[in-house]
Amino acid sequence: MNAAHPGPVATEMLERLNSALSPTRIQLVDDSEQHRGHGGYNPAGESHFSLTIESPAFAGKSRVERQRMVYAALGDLMRERVHALSIKASAPEEDAAGPA
Repeated sequence: MNAAHPGPVATEMLERLNSALSPTRIQLVDDSEQHRGHGGYNPAGESHFSLTIESPAFAGKSRVERQRMVYAALGDLMRERVHALSIKASAPEEDAAGPA
């Protein structure tokens, strides 16, 4: 994914995450090409992503709760289009790894 010109799946993911979680920082990287030949690989790309997201909505939430919030925001994209998503979610003032 070109950061200046994300593909349609990445664009939809960013729109949904921004709408649902109002992040203070967000970075979405298309890792699809690194998974060529692996399960879920799509030659069109946009099947494997890494997400780093910081949002006040994550304050006081566990790592699992944060992941569930991200999945809920992405909804059907996770069932129908995205094969894998690596998530680093944090609240402002936290390390990106989340609470201990």
